[in-house]
Amino acid sequence: MHYGERLCHDRKEVWRQATKFWGVLFGINFAMGVATGITMEFQFGMNWAYYSHYVGDIFGAPLAIEGLMAFFLEATFVGLFFFGWDRLSKETHLGVTWLVAIGSNLSALWILIANGWMLNPVGAHFNPDTMRMEVTDFGAIIFNIVAQEKFVHTVSAGYVTGAMFVASVSAIYLLLGKHIEIARRSMTVALSFGLASALSVVVLAMQADIQPRKPKDENRFGRSDVGDRASACRLHGFWAAQPSHTPD
Repeated sequence: MHYGERLCHDRKEVWRQATKFWGVLFGINFAMGVATGITMEFQFGMNWAYYSHYVGDIFGAPLAIEGLMAFFLEATFVGLFFFGWDRLSKETHLGVTWLVAIGSNLSALWILIANGWMLNPVGAHFNPDTMRMEVTDFGAIIFNIVAQEKFVHTVSAGYVTGAMFVASVSAIYLLLGKHIEIARRSMTVALSFGLASALSVVVLAMQADIQPRKPKDENRFGRSDVGDRASACRLHGFWAAQPSHTPD
């Protein structure tokens, strides 16, 4: 997206080449996401069929919105991004690039809303007649504080990953002495953006309360978050064994 902006303003051929080069790598990643996403849809019915039946009314809604809103937006304009170089003006192509980026972030938002509900199930109740969870407040699901915190933290971590990928590929070209102009500019952008994103990940992790806690402690949501606590302990390298609660 940054390369598209520089191309629009500077009108230099090097930015056009950089945008096309990184666009191809993004397209490969996009195709892999589509392939794994299709597999995931089958897993919901085959591996997690009972879970899908139990919370499908809640869990399925954000995923459906992600497909209808974010994925269709991204998939439509990614085609214009790749095939509109000689058919669209630079300003229009830049707008298309922005829409692809917005669609990618919206995909993360709706997926993490579904994930946030699993960690903090609000806006729903259990119906004993149907033996299923049912929605009572869809707004509470969308604005779930856990989902919002997971979104900003996960997206920032994704920015760091993308920046390090660009920096790594650029470093290889610099070491080989190939495509120096593209690699040098890409390295500058990646390191600057990656540093800002890395700092935001640290701050957002602290705000999201992503830290290990003792089993008896509860976080500010009033839950012990056993799954989150185990993940945080692994992240920090706390491998001390705890007494087993399984029956002998």
